Amino acid sequence: MTSARSRGSAALVALVLGVMVAISGPGCAPLRPASPGAAPVGPAPAARAVAVADTADGLLDAGDRIAWIALQARVQSAPISATGAFQVLEQGGRVVLARGTGGEAWRIERNGRSLRVAAVKGNDATPWRAGPFVVRSGAAQHVVQHGEKRYRGELWISATDSGLLVVNRVPVEDYLRGVVPLELGTREVRDASALQAQAIAARSYAYVRVPADGRVPISGHHMTATVQHQVYGGVAAEHPVVDDAIASTSGLVLRFDGQVVDGPYSSSCGGQTARPSEVWQHGHDHDYLQSVSDVNPATGRPYCDISPRHAWVASFDEPLLRQAVVRHLGTRGASGTTAPTVQAVQVGQRTPSGRVATLVVRTNRGTVTMNGHAIRDALRDARGAILNSTYFQVDREARSGSRVSGVTLRGAGNGHGVGMCQWGAIGRARAGQDVRAILRHYYPGTVVGFAD
Repeated sequence: MTSARSRGSAALVALVLGVMVAISGPGCAPLRPASPGAAPVGPAPAARAVAVADTADGLLDAGDRIAWIALQARVQSAPISATGAFQVLEQGGRVVLARGTGGEAWRIERNGRSLRVAAVKGNDATPWRAGPFVVRSGAAQHVVQHGEKRYRGELWISATDSGLLVVNRVPVEDYLRGVVPLELGTREVRDASALQAQAIAARSYAYVRVPADGRVPISGHHMTATVQHQVYGGVAAEHPVVDDAIASTSGLVLRFDGQVVDGPYSSSCGGQTARPSEVWQHGHDHDYLQSVSDVNPATGRPYCDISPRHAWVASFDEPLLRQAVVRHLGTRGASGTTAPTVQAVQVGQRTPSGRVATLVVRTNRGTVTMNGHAIRDALRDARGAILNSTYFQVDREARSGSRVSGVTLRGAGNGHGVGMCQWGAIGRARAGQDVRAILRHYYPGTVVGFAD
């Protein structure tokens, strides 16, 4: 938003039709009000999830599913811009509030449930209005920007009780372009079938959460841009080799018994994948999520042994062990717990795939038993990172009298191990397997097909 004082021309001009405001100055003409009978731009508030088909302003393909991805929540202001001309609209995208040119830095501010557009430099600002506000690029070759990151589609910014919710409304195929490179990396051409498998698995994951009718949950988004769902980095994450893999599988998903399935995946399985019930407290097993071997019969080694974290060693000194116990007890509802003295650490039971089902920690105040994924969450290193996997053994236990002064774990794999092993998929691609062979192995009984 350009400062009117520095531009030397009239600043914020209130217009009819819902107080549309334009920022005038060289290269940025004042916004012309729409004619009284003109059709609104974008969906009405009651139909927020309907795709915008206007090729000049909407830039969202009405033929593709539209995902609503939460980028940030509970922030007090949202910096916005674009790589070219853009607009900020109110009333669910029906009325233009302000226009800007590429590179202009604006921010959207909140006052209770009201929003306004303000200049980063200077005092220019629009009147306070009810949200949500929509930030939309004016041409297909340009993209919108939130903070330092650029995104395809458009931004929807809403006021909540705790701050601003910033959501990227984007076609699923464009969303995948910002997901697959971060989930699997920007690989070489020889890894194409692994990238295709990742694209199909990620698309299936998205389609399970993005309904065909475009409905948006009360939360205002289908997924977040973090590891809570799929890591999403917008335009900066995109890569030509990955784009090719996504385009070559456009619209394809995993299906089982005619339904699109939720296909989980993790970095590396260590040589054997796991069923959901082995690693998650409330994990539901499915016929297509079995524990399968990832060992290459030609070499006798796991396909995923090319992973930099295939084999690992983790050491925990006495303070870290005591913190792990307190952390675990805290998740079980205990509060104000002081760190006990650890007297022994041993594996209790193992799952059918060989992972640790229970880790038994004996202390001077009793025995603490950790289960499944809770083991990874409790055993964190000095930086706070969780344990690589539950596929491990207690390699060494150092003692000082009756106390355990340190424990060394030796393990394999990285992640929960359910579904597709990403490094295994890369190894299989390099061994000549195609995308369907890779997916059939990690998701037995599934077929690749179109969702719609």
